[in-house]
Amino acid sequence: MKWISVALGLALAAPSQAYLRFGCATLSVQRLDPLVEPGKVPSAHVHQIVGGNAFNATMDPKIDIGNKATCTTCSFTEDLSNYWTAVMYFKARNGSYHRVPQYPNALLGNLVGGMTVYYLQQDFNTNKQKVTSFKPGFRMTVGSPTSTKDGNPGLRYTCLQDVMTRFPETADFPKSPCPAGIMAIHHFPACWDGKNLDSPNHQDHMYSTGKGGFVAAGACPSSHPVRMPQVALETMWNTTMFNDKSLWPADGSQPFVWSYDDSKGYGTHADYVFGWKGDALQRTMDSTPLLSNGLKTQSVAEANKCNVKSSVNEPIDGCELMGLFLCCDNSRRNMN
Repeated sequence: MKWISVALGLALAAPSQAYLRFGCATLSVQRLDPLVEPGKVPSAHVHQIVGGNAFNATMDPKIDIGNKATCTTCSFTEDLSNYWTAVMYFKARNGSYHRVPQYPNALLGNLVGGMTVYYLQQDFNTNKQKVTSFKPGFRMTVGSPTSTKDGNPGLRYTCLQDVMTRFPETADFPKSPCPAGIMAIHHFPACWDGKNLDSPNHQDHMYSTGKGGFVAAGACPSSHPVRMPQVALETMWNTTMFNDKSLWPADGSQPFVWSYDDSKGYGTHADYVFGWKGDALQRTMDSTPLLSNGLKTQSVAEANKCNVKSSVNEPIDGCELMGLFLCCDNSRRNMN
Protein backbone atom coordinates (compact mmCIF):
# COMPACT_ATOMS: atom_id res chain seq x y z
CA MET A 1 0.00 0.00 0.00
CA LYS A 2 1.38 3.40 -1.03
CA TRP A 3 0.39 6.56 0.77
CA ILE A 4 -0.64 9.74 -1.02
CA SER A 5 -1.01 13.26 0.31
CA VAL A 6 -4.62 14.30 0.70
CA ALA A 7 -6.62 17.34 1.73
CA LEU A 8 -8.43 17.58 5.02
CA GLY A 9 -11.60 18.23 3.11
CA LEU A 10 -12.80 19.61 -0.19
CA ALA A 11 -13.44 22.98 1.40
CA LEU A 12 -9.74 23.31 2.18
CA ALA A 13 -8.40 22.05 -1.12
CA ALA A 14 -7.71 23.90 -4.36
CA PRO A 15 -6.10 22.79 -7.64
CA SER A 16 -2.65 24.04 -6.57
CA GLN A 17 -2.68 21.95 -3.35
CA ALA A 18 0.45 23.57 -1.97
CA TYR A 19 1.27 21.19 0.85
CA LEU A 20 2.49 17.74 1.84
CA ARG A 21 0.48 15.58 4.21
CA PHE A 22 1.78 12.20 5.34
CA GLY A 23 1.79 9.79 8.25
CA CYS A 24 4.61 8.71 10.54
CA ALA A 25 4.22 5.67 12.80
CA THR A 26 5.53 5.62 16.36
CA LEU A 27 9.31 5.17 16.49
CA SER A 28 9.56 5.07 20.29
CA VAL A 29 7.86 6.20 23.49
CA GLN A 30 10.37 7.00 26.23
CA ARG A 31 11.95 9.70 28.40
CA LEU A 32 14.48 11.20 26.00
CA ASP A 33 14.80 14.79 24.78
CA PRO A 34 18.01 15.36 22.77
CA LEU A 35 17.17 19.05 22.18
CA VAL A 36 16.19 20.38 25.61
CA GLU A 37 18.11 17.81 27.68
CA PRO A 38 20.85 16.38 25.43
CA GLY A 39 22.60 13.36 26.89
CA LYS A 40 20.31 13.11 29.91
CA VAL A 41 18.92 9.60 30.45
CA PRO A 42 16.16 9.75 31.43
CA SER A 43 14.83 13.18 30.48
CA ALA A 44 12.22 15.03 32.52
CA HIS A 45 9.13 13.52 30.94
CA VAL A 46 7.90 10.94 28.44
CA HIS A 47 7.77 11.73 24.73
CA GLN A 48 6.29 10.02 21.70
CA ILE A 49 8.79 10.13 18.82
CA VAL A 50 8.37 9.51 15.10
CA GLY A 51 10.71 9.55 12.10
CA GLY A 52 14.20 8.21 11.47
CA ASN A 53 16.03 5.66 13.60
CA ALA A 54 19.02 7.96 14.22
CA PHE A 55 17.08 9.32 17.22
CA ASN A 56 19.01 9.00 20.48
CA ALA A 57 19.77 10.86 23.71
CA THR A 58 22.56 12.91 22.12
CA MET A 59 22.05 14.11 18.55
CA ASP A 60 25.12 16.04 17.42
CA PRO A 61 24.00 18.88 15.10
CA LYS A 62 27.19 18.36 13.09
CA ILE A 63 25.96 14.91 12.06
CA ASP A 64 23.43 14.84 9.23
CA ILE A 65 20.80 12.39 10.47
CA GLY A 66 19.49 12.17 6.91
CA ASN A 67 22.65 10.24 6.14
CA LYS A 68 22.91 8.42 9.49
CA ALA A 69 19.41 6.93 9.80
CA THR A 70 18.73 3.66 8.02
CA CYS A 71 14.92 3.64 8.19
CA THR A 72 12.01 5.94 8.97
CA THR A 73 8.48 5.51 10.28
CA CYS A 74 7.26 8.16 7.82
CA SER A 75 5.59 7.45 4.50
CA PHE A 76 8.27 9.30 2.52
CA THR A 77 11.50 7.32 2.80
CA GLU A 78 13.59 10.43 2.15
CA ASP A 79 12.27 12.02 5.36
CA LEU A 80 14.52 10.74 8.15
CA SER A 81 13.75 13.74 10.38
CA ASN A 82 12.54 13.34 13.96
CA TYR A 83 9.40 14.87 15.43
CA TRP A 84 8.23 14.43 19.02
CA THR A 85 5.69 15.66 21.55
CA ALA A 86 4.79 14.86 25.15
CA VAL A 87 2.57 11.86 25.92
CA MET A 88 -1.01 12.14 27.13
CA TYR A 89 -2.19 10.38 30.30
CA PHE A 90 -5.58 9.87 31.95
CA LYS A 91 -5.62 10.66 35.66
CA ALA A 92 -8.23 8.46 37.31
CA ARG A 93 -10.28 9.45 40.33
CA ASN A 94 -8.06 7.30 42.57
CA GLY A 95 -4.95 9.20 41.48
CA SER A 96 -3.50 6.56 39.16
CA TYR A 97 -2.25 7.49 35.68
CA HIS A 98 -2.87 5.57 32.47
CA ARG A 99 -1.25 6.26 29.11
CA VAL A 100 -3.71 7.26 26.40
CA PRO A 101 -3.20 5.24 23.20
CA GLN A 102 -2.86 6.86 19.80
CA TYR A 103 -4.58 5.95 16.57
CA PRO A 104 -3.89 6.89 12.94
CA ASN A 105 -5.46 9.87 11.24
CA ALA A 106 -7.93 9.44 8.39
CA LEU A 107 -6.61 7.85 5.17
CA LEU A 108 -3.35 6.64 6.72
CA GLY A 109 -4.14 2.93 6.85
CA ASN A 110 -3.06 0.71 9.76
CA LEU A 111 -0.34 3.00 10.97
CA VAL A 112 0.84 2.19 14.51
CA GLY A 113 0.25 5.31 16.61
CA GLY A 114 2.40 8.21 15.50
CA MET A 115 1.17 11.42 13.96
CA THR A 116 0.31 13.25 10.77
CA VAL A 117 2.94 15.66 9.44
CA TYR A 118 2.31 18.65 7.18
CA TYR A 119 4.75 20.77 5.17
CA LEU A 120 3.05 23.85 3.73
CA GLN A 121 4.23 26.90 1.86
CA GLN A 122 1.99 29.70 3.13
CA ASP A 123 -1.30 27.86 3.45
CA PHE A 124 -3.03 24.92 1.78
CA ASN A 125 -3.50 26.70 -1.53
CA THR A 126 -0.59 29.12 -1.98
CA ASN A 127 2.35 27.90 -4.04
CA LYS A 128 3.74 31.15 -5.43
CA GLN A 129 6.60 32.19 -3.18
CA LYS A 130 10.10 30.88 -2.69
CA VAL A 131 10.30 28.54 0.29
CA THR A 132 13.76 27.60 1.53
CA SER A 133 14.30 24.11 2.87
CA PHE A 134 15.74 23.52 6.32
CA LYS A 135 19.45 22.63 6.37
CA PRO A 136 21.28 19.64 7.89
CA GLY A 137 21.73 20.34 11.62
CA PHE A 138 18.57 22.48 11.81
CA ARG A 139 16.32 22.01 14.84
CA MET A 140 13.55 23.92 16.60
CA THR A 141 10.81 23.66 19.19
CA VAL A 142 7.38 25.22 19.58
CA GLY A 143 5.58 25.82 22.86
CA SER A 144 6.88 25.32 26.39
CA PRO A 145 5.92 22.92 29.21
CA THR A 146 6.05 25.86 31.64
CA SER A 147 3.31 27.84 29.84
CA THR A 148 0.24 28.46 31.99
CA LYS A 149 -1.86 30.50 29.55
CA ASP A 150 -2.69 30.69 25.86
CA GLY A 151 0.11 32.38 23.97
CA ASN A 152 0.33 30.66 20.58
CA PRO A 153 -2.58 30.29 18.10
CA GLY A 154 -0.76 27.35 16.49
CA LEU A 155 -1.07 25.12 19.58
CA ARG A 156 -4.59 23.76 19.76
CA TYR A 157 -6.92 20.85 20.56
CA THR A 158 -9.96 19.46 18.77
CA CYS A 159 -12.63 17.39 20.50
CA LEU A 160 -13.24 14.77 17.83
CA GLN A 161 -16.82 13.85 17.00
CA ASP A 162 -15.37 11.48 14.38
CA VAL A 163 -11.99 11.00 12.71
CA MET A 164 -12.68 13.82 10.23
CA THR A 165 -13.62 16.51 12.79
CA ARG A 166 -11.42 19.62 12.50
CA PHE A 167 -13.34 22.40 14.27
CA PRO A 168 -13.73 24.02 16.68
CA GLU A 169 -10.21 24.30 18.11
CA THR A 170 -9.45 25.22 21.71
CA ALA A 171 -6.33 26.41 23.51
CA ASP A 172 -6.86 24.01 26.42
CA PHE A 173 -8.07 20.44 26.89
CA PRO A 174 -11.74 19.77 26.02
CA LYS A 175 -13.94 19.92 29.10
CA SER A 176 -16.28 17.02 28.21
CA PRO A 177 -15.81 13.46 26.89
CA CYS A 178 -14.99 13.41 23.18
CA PRO A 179 -16.76 10.73 21.10
CA ALA A 180 -13.71 9.98 18.92
CA GLY A 181 -10.85 11.21 21.10
CA ILE A 182 -8.73 14.36 21.24
CA MET A 183 -6.53 15.69 18.46
CA ALA A 184 -3.49 17.72 19.54
CA ILE A 185 -2.21 20.20 16.95
CA HIS A 186 1.25 21.81 16.76
CA HIS A 187 2.18 24.46 14.18
CA PHE A 188 5.88 25.35 14.11
CA PRO A 189 7.13 28.83 13.13
CA ALA A 190 8.15 29.27 9.49
CA CYS A 191 10.31 32.43 9.36
CA TRP A 192 14.08 31.95 9.74
CA ASP A 193 16.79 34.48 10.61
CA GLY A 194 18.84 33.08 7.74
CA LYS A 195 21.89 32.48 9.92
CA ASN A 196 21.42 30.09 12.83
CA LEU A 197 20.47 26.43 12.58
CA ASP A 198 19.52 26.54 16.27
CA SER A 199 19.45 28.93 19.23
CA PRO A 200 19.91 28.44 22.99
CA ASN A 201 16.16 28.14 23.60
CA HIS A 202 15.61 26.42 20.20
CA GLN A 203 13.14 29.14 19.22
CA ASP A 204 14.81 32.55 18.78
CA HIS A 205 16.23 31.71 15.34
CA MET A 206 12.63 31.29 14.15
CA TYR A 207 9.61 33.60 14.13
CA SER A 208 5.95 32.74 13.73
CA THR A 209 3.54 34.77 11.62
CA GLY A 210 0.92 32.03 11.78
CA LYS A 211 -2.61 32.97 12.70
CA GLY A 212 -3.80 29.56 13.82
CA GLY A 213 -5.31 26.76 11.80
CA PHE A 214 -4.18 26.31 8.22
CA VAL A 215 -4.91 29.87 7.12
CA ALA A 216 -2.46 32.08 5.26
CA ALA A 217 0.52 33.15 7.37
CA GLY A 218 1.66 36.77 7.52
CA ALA A 219 4.79 38.08 5.85
CA CYS A 220 8.12 37.31 7.52
CA PRO A 221 9.70 40.25 9.42
CA SER A 222 13.08 41.76 8.51
CA SER A 223 14.67 40.09 11.54
CA HIS A 224 13.63 36.65 10.20
CA PRO A 225 13.27 37.23 6.46
CA VAL A 226 13.60 33.69 5.09
CA ARG A 227 10.36 31.80 4.51
CA MET A 228 10.76 28.11 5.36
CA PRO A 229 8.20 25.30 5.21
CA GLN A 230 5.34 25.56 7.68
CA VAL A 231 5.62 22.29 9.62
CA ALA A 232 2.51 21.14 11.48
CA LEU A 233 1.73 17.98 13.47
CA GLU A 234 -1.56 16.32 14.33
CA THR A 235 -1.72 13.54 16.94
CA MET A 236 -4.91 11.54 17.45
CA TRP A 237 -5.28 10.47 21.09
CA ASN A 238 -7.86 7.73 21.66
CA THR A 239 -9.45 8.92 24.89
CA THR A 240 -12.70 7.02 24.28
CA MET A 241 -11.89 4.23 26.75
CA PHE A 242 -11.84 6.89 29.48
CA ASN A 243 -15.18 8.53 28.64
CA ASP A 244 -16.94 7.02 31.67
CA LYS A 245 -17.38 10.09 33.85
CA SER A 246 -17.57 7.95 37.00
CA LEU A 247 -13.79 7.61 36.59
CA TRP A 248 -13.27 11.36 36.24
CA PRO A 249 -12.42 13.64 39.18
CA ALA A 250 -15.31 14.04 41.62
CA ASP A 251 -15.57 17.75 40.80
CA GLY A 252 -16.19 16.93 37.11
CA SER A 253 -12.98 18.56 35.87
CA GLN A 254 -11.37 17.10 32.78
CA PRO A 255 -8.94 14.26 33.63
CA PHE A 256 -6.28 14.34 30.92
CA VAL A 257 -2.74 15.50 31.55
CA TRP A 258 0.49 15.70 29.60
CA SER A 259 3.43 13.67 30.91
CA TYR A 260 4.82 16.74 32.69
CA ASP A 261 1.60 16.96 34.77
CA ASP A 262 -0.17 19.73 32.84
CA SER A 263 -3.94 19.37 33.15
CA LYS A 264 -4.80 22.68 31.46
CA GLY A 265 -2.98 21.93 28.23
CA TYR A 266 -1.31 25.31 27.70
CA GLY A 267 2.15 23.75 28.07
CA THR A 268 1.79 21.56 24.99
CA HIS A 269 4.98 21.61 22.91
CA ALA A 270 6.78 19.82 20.09
CA ASP A 271 10.35 19.33 18.81
CA TYR A 272 11.76 18.99 15.30
CA VAL A 273 15.14 17.87 13.98
CA PHE A 274 15.60 18.13 10.21
CA GLY A 275 16.73 14.98 8.43
CA TRP A 276 15.52 14.93 4.82
CA LYS A 277 17.95 13.28 2.42
CA GLY A 278 19.89 15.50 0.04
CA ASP A 279 17.76 18.09 -1.73
CA ALA A 280 14.50 16.11 -1.48
CA LEU A 281 12.65 18.71 0.59
CA GLN A 282 13.90 21.70 -1.43
CA ARG A 283 13.00 19.92 -4.65
CA THR A 284 9.52 19.36 -3.30
CA MET A 285 9.10 22.94 -2.10
CA ASP A 286 10.04 24.12 -5.60
CA SER A 287 7.49 21.89 -7.31
CA THR A 288 3.96 22.65 -8.48
CA PRO A 289 1.92 21.02 -7.12
CA LEU A 290 3.66 20.30 -3.84
CA LEU A 291 1.91 16.95 -3.56
CA SER A 292 4.35 14.82 -5.50
CA ASN A 293 7.56 15.62 -7.40
CA GLY A 294 8.78 12.04 -7.26
CA LEU A 295 9.23 11.58 -3.52
CA LYS A 296 9.83 7.92 -2.70
CA THR A 297 7.22 6.22 -0.53
CA GLN A 298 7.06 3.01 1.47
CA SER A 299 4.20 0.81 2.64
CA VAL A 300 2.53 1.21 6.01
CA ALA A 301 3.90 -2.20 6.99
CA GLU A 302 7.46 -1.07 6.21
CA ALA A 303 7.00 2.16 8.19
CA ASN A 304 5.65 0.23 11.18
CA LYS A 305 8.79 -1.96 11.26
CA CYS A 306 11.18 0.95 11.94
CA ASN A 307 11.90 1.56 15.63
CA VAL A 308 14.61 2.24 18.20
CA LYS A 309 15.17 0.51 21.52
CA SER A 310 14.35 2.45 24.65
CA SER A 311 17.31 3.88 26.55
CA VAL A 312 15.22 4.00 29.73
CA ASN A 313 14.24 0.82 31.54
CA GLU A 314 10.88 1.71 33.07
CA PRO A 315 7.18 1.05 32.48
CA ILE A 316 5.32 3.94 30.87
CA ASP A 317 1.67 2.83 30.80
CA GLY A 318 0.45 2.95 34.42
CA CYS A 319 2.29 5.64 36.31
CA GLU A 320 2.41 8.41 38.83
CA LEU A 321 3.63 11.87 37.97
CA MET A 322 5.91 13.41 40.54
CA GLY A 323 7.03 16.98 40.01
CA LEU A 324 8.02 17.49 36.37
CA PHE A 325 9.16 13.95 35.77
CA LEU A 326 7.28 10.73 35.36
CA CYS A 327 7.89 8.01 37.92
CA CYS A 328 6.19 4.71 37.17
CA ASP A 329 4.72 2.43 39.79
CA ASN A 330 3.10 -0.81 38.65
CA SER A 331 1.12 -1.07 41.89
CA ARG A 332 -1.22 1.80 40.92
CA ARG A 333 -2.52 0.70 37.55
CA ASN A 334 -6.17 0.12 38.48
CA MET A 335 -8.51 3.07 37.94
CA ASN A 336 -11.17 2.06 40.47
